[in-house]
Amino acid sequence: MALKSKWFLLSVFAVQLMLVGSLLGQEESLLIGPGDVIHISFFDTPELEQHVHVTDAGDVTLLLGAKVHVANLTPAQAAASIEEALRNGGFMNHPKASVLVEAYATESVYVLGEVRSPGPHAVGTPQSVLSVLSMSGGLTELADRKVLIERRGTKEKVPYFLSNNADTAVDSEIKINPGDTIIVPRAGIVYVLGDVAKPGGYTMTNNDGQLTVLQLVSRSGGTNHSAVPSHARLMRKKDGAYVEMPLPLSAMQKGNLADLPLQPDDIVWVPFSYLRNFGTQAAAAVGEVGSAAVYKF
Repeated sequence: MALKSKWFLLSVFAVQLMLVGSLLGQEESLLIGPGDVIHISFFDTPELEQHVHVTDAGDVTLLLGAKVHVANLTPAQAAASIEEALRNGGFMNHPKASVLVEAYATESVYVLGEVRSPGPHAVGTPQSVLSVLSMSGGLTELADRKVLIERRGTKEKVPYFLSNNADTAVDSEIKINPGDTIIVPRAGIVYVLGDVAKPGGYTMTNNDGQLTVLQLVSRSGGTNHSAVPSHARLMRKKDGAYVEMPLPLSAMQKGNLADLPLQPDDIVWVPFSYLRNFGTQAAAAVGEVGSAAVYKF
């Protein structure tokens, strides 16, 4: 009868572990940190159960006296470390430990950069990246969609691309854990100036993060009838200064030459038909960048 009872208790203990792990959603990426409160329990030795704070050094001291380092471990890894410490210390021959995080010391995620409400945002459980960005008020007009996530504790850097496609954004999203930091950088800006319908700067925030000359000109409303696209110029930064080069825009528009990918800070200059000195006017466009309106692509 005692043997049956023991096997019954073992089965119940195993089921409880699976249910609690599922309910709390403690994924492998969610690590224990200093100041967290963890619940340690053992099968068949309930008197060793304890609720303990993780020290600033990342350790916990068990009731039997063993000190175990648990910081930057998942609950499952911490349980394995506790079992090993008890075996190596001669305290128990076959310990079966369970570790659950009851409270996280760091209950905020930090959102920095191009969001409307940057700073810490309180969370008590893992949240989706979309939920956290929503808490921060969403992206600004100048935000890059290439987001960087820094994990608490390990400082692991995880890239995430926030797609313009809703289904893709939801399907590819990842979990943000308490203490993580999300960095939303500013998108690159390219400029189209001169004889186009809507000259100005345009953020490079289309869905693949790339932008070409023809896409930029199209976004600006296209060239005007008075423009001379065959004499267009491209100005690109090199070693901190702009270098001017010919840009065969007319041939690109006719499909005779391949479209050209742009780089951040590039300036496309489309001259007016009544101007003769195209080079001089293109160079002067650099001075217009500071006052140019910036549009979201």
